[in-house]
Amino acid sequence: MNICVFCSAADLDDRYTAPAREFARLIGRGGHTLVWGGSDVGLMKVMADGVQEAGGRLVGVSVEFLASKARAGADEMVITGDLAERKAEMLARADAIVIMVGGTGTLDEATEILELKKHNLHAKPVVLLNTAGFYDGLKLQFERMEKEGFLPLPLTGLVFFAEDGVGALAYLEETHGQV
Repeated sequence: MNICVFCSAADLDDRYTAPAREFARLIGRGGHTLVWGGSDVGLMKVMADGVQEAGGRLVGVSVEFLASKARAGADEMVITGDLAERKAEMLARADAIVIMVGGTGTLDEATEILELKKHNLHAKPVVLLNTAGFYDGLKLQFERMEKEGFLPLPLTGLVFFAEDGVGALAYLEETHGQV
């Protein structure tokens, strides 16, 4: 399975990097491919290292203004012209999407992916990996959106909240091929 992961390029502490490393190893050991933002820094590097060390493939999708940070040694590296093209390319190459901890860029990617799914422009499973409760506030906001009629479909049809990588991968493997 080609698993697209949106995550931070920032250097983060162990409460985020250790679970990411374990999730990356699960992806690699499962024979899956990581489709990611292509950078060799921060949490993106942690994910790429873990997947590669565990025998998985790496497909990076970077953007021209970040190409100097692209990972050497990826199985495939695509350089896009802008961030919108990058997101579209990552989605096109993915069988499933996992949104990990990150800043405004990751939040932008998450909301666009969910908006496209809401409008039936893709039917790929989407997981928000809620490491260390990072997305508790967002989950609460989504629940309010659902309760107050802002979502045209049940929240469970839009996104799955996983507390750890084991739960995320189990959900993806269970739903893969059902779309």
